[in-house]
Amino acid sequence: MDKFELQKAIKASMQTEKDAMDYYRHGAERMPDDKARATFELLAREEYQHAESFYRIYPGNDIPSLETFMSAPPDTASTWWRTLQGMLTQDFDERKALELAIEQEEALEKELRAMAAKISDPEVARVYLANASSTHHHMEVIEEEYRAMFGMGG
Repeated sequence: MDKFELQKAIKASMQTEKDAMDYYRHGAERMPDDKARATFELLAREEYQHAESFYRIYPGNDIPSLETFMSAPPDTASTWWRTLQGMLTQDFDERKALELAIEQEEALEKELRAMAAKISDPEVARVYLANASSTHHHMEVIEEEYRAMFGMGG
C-alpha cells in the first residue's frame, strides 16, 4: 500500500468511526430504555476516541482539526445513517437498533483486521488492531445489553 492509498484508507477509517458515532448519538436520543441509552452514549464517546486514534496517525493535511471533522453533519450516504433513518421512518425499535449495531460492529471489526494485515507500517497497523479489539468489545457490550433487555440468558 503506497502513501496515498494509506492516507485514503486512514481517512475512510476516520469517517467510518464518525458514522458509528453519529449512529450511536442519534440512536441514544431515541432510546426509551435508560440503560440502552447509556450504552449508546458510551459507544458514541468510544467511536470518537477511535476516530481520534486514526487522526493522530493521519499523514494528510486536509483535515483542519479533529473537532471540525467530527462535528460535521452526518454522512447521509453511510450504511449506519441510512439504516438508522430507515428505522426512524417506522416506529423506532430498540431491538432492531441493537441488532444493527451488533452487525455493524462485527463487520467493522473484520474490516479493521483485514486493513491491518495490508499495512506494512507497524505503528499504523497497531492502531487498526487496537481499534479492532475495541470494536469487538463494543459488540460484546451490545450483545450483553440485548440479552438483558430481551430476557435472553448469557
